[in-house]
Amino acid sequence: MPENYVPKRVVSLQPSITVTFRDLGLLHHLAACTKYCRDVCPELSGFNCKVIEDSWTAKADEILAAKPDLVIASVPYQIEALAQIMKSGIPFLGFAPKSLADVYSDIAAIARIMGQEERGMELIAKIQDAITQVRQKVPATSRPLVYCEEWGKPLIRSQKWVAELVEAAGGRFFGHPGTQLVADEVLEANPEVIVAAWCGAGNRVPLEKMMERRNWENIQAVRDRRVYCIDDECLNTPATTLLQGLQALAAAIHPEVFEPTPKLRQIAAIPLDSKAAG
Repeated sequence: MPENYVPKRVVSLQPSITVTFRDLGLLHHLAACTKYCRDVCPELSGFNCKVIEDSWTAKADEILAAKPDLVIASVPYQIEALAQIMKSGIPFLGFAPKSLADVYSDIAAIARIMGQEERGMELIAKIQDAITQVRQKVPATSRPLVYCEEWGKPLIRSQKWVAELVEAAGGRFFGHPGTQLVADEVLEANPEVIVAAWCGAGNRVPLEKMMERRNWENIQAVRDRRVYCIDDECLNTPATTLLQGLQALAAAIHPEVFEPTPKLRQIAAIPLDSKAAG
């Protein structure tokens, strides 16, 4: 793109992109976005923004119909969807963040391309300051072991940025972020806190059934009823929404310090076998 060129019509194929546009005051530049973007950013109802498929199921004809100057997408991708994006022939910017540093870099790139570099730096500083504030409140005497799950079939641990948020909230992340595992590994590790944030599930993870089906009744977290669901968007959308996830994690890991949030749902009942064992 020419130097100092600012796209006027942008297609966003992931909620994280749309959230960043909102935080930068740029929603009026969005020509199209996904239905998931509208769920995370209800403010979009006030803009003429078409709804199209996302980075996983993108369609070239939908992208072209929006007449954009730029398409921005982020993980998760599917090869067929990437082919459709490239087929549209529109300039394309693709992200694949893994860590908080990557999230900051993506925000900076979007801000720079949209001519809002200073505002982007302010947004990154705001996120970093919020994380620092939580970190400073965490008691030094206790760091519970935390199992965070991004998906249930197969079991997949949450991403690296979630592991970093767990650490900031005063916990120890169990295992290697983003990797697959089996139920017995969690049973053996005996975490003190269990968090489920399944992609696309919102806050609807069936915690009680999950514990029973995996025979996790005697894990410490279950016995203490420290099993939680955190809204999907708060841990799986790499944007400022992660700050809501951080607050929820902090309340789950150190409830003696942090107040519960609406984005955090605790298991309703301890499975019967655990009660009997107690």
